[in-house]
Amino acid sequence: MLTRLRTSFKGGCYSWLVLGAANAIAATPTLQGQSGYINMPSAVVEADGTFSAGYGYDKPYGSLWATATVLPFLQFTGRYVAISGIQGFSGGYGKDYGRYKDKVADAKLRLWSESDWLPAVAVGATDLLGTELFKGKYIVATKTFGPAHNIEASLGFGRGRPEGPFAGVRWSPQSLPGWSVVAEYDANDYKRDFRANLTSASSREKGPALGVEYRWGWLGAQVARHRNHFSANAYVSIPFSEREFIPKLFEPPYYQPKNAPVRATLAQWQDQPKHSAALIDALARQGFKNIRIEVDGTTFKLSLTSKRISNLGRAVGRASRTALAFAPTGTRAIKVTYTKLEQPVATFEFLDLPTMSDYLTGMVGREAFLQTTVVRYATPADRILIDENQMLLAVGEQGGLNVQVGHEGEMVSAQSEDRETNRFKVVPKASFFFNDPSGALRYEIWAAANYDRRLAEGTYLNAALKLNLFENVSGVTQTSNSLLPHVRSDVAEYKRGSRLKLNRMLVNHYALPAERVYARFSAGLYEEMYRGLGGQVLYLPRDSRWAADFAVDALEQRGFKGWFDKRDYRTVTTLGTMHYRLPYDMTVSARAGRFLAGDKGARFEFKRRFRSGIEIGAWYTRTNGRDTTGPGTPAEPYYDKGVFLSIPINSMLPSDTQAVAGVAISPWTRDVGQMVATPGDLYEMLEDPRRDLTAYDGLGNFAERRDEQKLDVITQPVRPLPSAWPAFRWRLEQSVSNSPTLPQWAGGALLGGGAILAGAALDKPVDRIIRKHADSRAANAYGNVGKAMPWLLAGAAGSAIAFGDDRMQNMGIISLQSIAGAAGVSMATKRLVGRARPYEERGAFSSSGKRSDASFPSNHAAVAFAAVTPFAQEYDAPWLYGLAAVGAMGRVADRQHWVSDVVGGGLVGYAIGSWLWQAQREDPRSRLAITPGRKELSVTWSTTY
Repeated sequence: MLTRLRTSFKGGCYSWLVLGAANAIAATPTLQGQSGYINMPSAVVEADGTFSAGYGYDKPYGSLWATATVLPFLQFTGRYVAISGIQGFSGGYGKDYGRYKDKVADAKLRLWSESDWLPAVAVGATDLLGTELFKGKYIVATKTFGPAHNIEASLGFGRGRPEGPFAGVRWSPQSLPGWSVVAEYDANDYKRDFRANLTSASSREKGPALGVEYRWGWLGAQVARHRNHFSANAYVSIPFSEREFIPKLFEPPYYQPKNAPVRATLAQWQDQPKHSAALIDALARQGFKNIRIEVDGTTFKLSLTSKRISNLGRAVGRASRTALAFAPTGTRAIKVTYTKLEQPVATFEFLDLPTMSDYLTGMVGREAFLQTTVVRYATPADRILIDENQMLLAVGEQGGLNVQVGHEGEMVSAQSEDRETNRFKVVPKASFFFNDPSGALRYEIWAAANYDRRLAEGTYLNAALKLNLFENVSGVTQTSNSLLPHVRSDVAEYKRGSRLKLNRMLVNHYALPAERVYARFSAGLYEEMYRGLGGQVLYLPRDSRWAADFAVDALEQRGFKGWFDKRDYRTVTTLGTMHYRLPYDMTVSARAGRFLAGDKGARFEFKRRFRSGIEIGAWYTRTNGRDTTGPGTPAEPYYDKGVFLSIPINSMLPSDTQAVAGVAISPWTRDVGQMVATPGDLYEMLEDPRRDLTAYDGLGNFAERRDEQKLDVITQPVRPLPSAWPAFRWRLEQSVSNSPTLPQWAGGALLGGGAILAGAALDKPVDRIIRKHADSRAANAYGNVGKAMPWLLAGAAGSAIAFGDDRMQNMGIISLQSIAGAAGVSMATKRLVGRARPYEERGAFSSSGKRSDASFPSNHAAVAFAAVTPFAQEYDAPWLYGLAAVGAMGRVADRQHWVSDVVGGGLVGYAIGSWLWQAQREDPRSRLAITPGRKELSVTWSTTY
């Protein structure tokens, strides 16, 4: 499979940072990257946010690997393994490819951490996807010993790779800091490896290995001796959980009031433009753009954006401090609106300026200041239109072309930019492509010339020229054999086109039609391969956990020359996306709709953001495209997937910046599940300022006071999942203590029995009617409704947990556990009664040939009534019972159940739903429940954050 490494190649003179972090947490990776010993794993999962990358050689295997602890208990490893002795391709084609290479993905989950008496225990799996040449699974326990806990021992058992029992020991002598001695019993059965008879693996056996390793700061290395050969491993481990890697030594100070001129009166401010010009100049010198000023009586209004300061609260704090020094006398309030591409995002209202001044100078605390401050989402009314004088000031300060080295993390760049973000910039870039049969590594190095121009309010022209300097991608000789439209797989033809190309020339218009609703319209050349027109609408609810957007693009494939030529292919892509934030600052995005090749399906994206701002993520796309291009087959078609890493440069620079370096690894000659390069994704544009706005009090590092630098609102600690035990215990106790009494059970049984007998009287007459119309379209459609209704209602309960308030979340949890309990009781009763279904034609009171699939009671009816009962009783909505009954009767229409089956199932669901609602409705804060069933235990858990 051909794979792409896409990167915006940035770097300055800060590689020394790796050597300078002597106190960073060191990793202990194996030759394959997972934490452990030499080849064998341990139960250790490195500190949350640790990212390690290295190269290990253990004859005949060379592994280039990367490992990340994406959650405190979950570790993922990706490795690129080359096997000596086996050619990648046979015959003349692929002769330059070299050794056989395989991509491998591993995972390790720690079940529990080490305690005083118990060892840490973890389970793991190797080679989860793809060819599965190194597939295996294992369980391992690890314990540390000694007063200094400097001796570590592990014992485990595996199937596949490793095979059988294995063990490992590490000793780190206190007298030799950084040094360790490691030993293991290697349980890999190398003779069973892929084509072992062609490599030195055939001569390797299970047995002991001994090694020595050294760690210094982020760097580490290991050398080990096996029975008849040596192995070596070298790596770097970076703690992504650190807020920043170096202090902001070169960060410009905030504005000093002593530098401000004498404050003008309101009349002078309105009559003499020089006063607003002075403020605009002071803000522009701090890097603010799109500056708009308006005086409304005694309220001073300001809107602006910053392309440099990464924290929203800090940017607004600096702007507010400056506005306070320049505002005309008599000003009683200041309102600052932060914008993106002139669209209001967040508004900060400061209603007591003396208190604000005292807070900025450290004379009053944050709580007192918050009493006089309003932080909220911006509305269209917060927009300030630019007047003629401000526009002249903005465009009159166009700077010359400056060559900068190490600016915002870029090696070198030449750029010119004014106060309205009109910009011209030239910067070098690079892409790498590997795993092509005609050459394992392909590269492309080019110069990008970007031109951005403000055309009108919210309307921008974005253009990019690309000049190829060095590349060998055009040397790819394998033509695409994809059966789908070649929406991406002809990439080599594009690389063989002109050296100078117009990669992008696009007009984007942005709008805020309503509060928390953003829109974009785009037209022009989107990217190297496509042009067209389209748009996107984004909705941001007040509940900061989720957001939704919808994008439509009508596209035409561009020609290989890279100018205005075209190809015959045209398509329309439509994608609806739901973004949802989870604990540990994780975000899950689900995109569904029509992709570039016309295939329909869904793309799932997961990413974790660490305290440093670095993000690690992956995506997986599943569509009906059925890509059978190898390694895909008709039975197992290929689905698009990839991983990415996003690095904010400010974590590695001595000054703040919003610049981000991104790396993505994905197939580059695949057509399934592909998307057009977005011309300006709204969610990506607003994700960071929205996160800052909704975090704690929304002010962030507003005042930059030394005494506040350890506050949670500034340090942004990781918010883990809370302990499950208190909620678990409370719900269990409440359910048991509120169980129906014996008289209540007896009374309910009598009423339920009477209802079931009444239903039984209708069994045969109703079934005779249904049998006559069994093949009608209406009966089939109604039967499908009956099948789908429990799933829809369960999904609605899940949605209540995900998107509802505390009260609705609690009802959602009760609903889901009622579903689990009702399903358990229903399935157990089926086995006891064993009644035949109507379609078996055995009669209403005969036994079924398969008791586990018996008719009484209806499981669908039980689930439907269990799902709706908590909501119906909590919100006084009896119509929900009608909805459940209509769905349940669909099972009768499909001749899957008798009427009495549906009545019995409905009673089971109603009884369990009512019981759990009555027991647990008073504590919406609880987020965990347990429901026992026959031979099973159902657990439901949720939390607010």
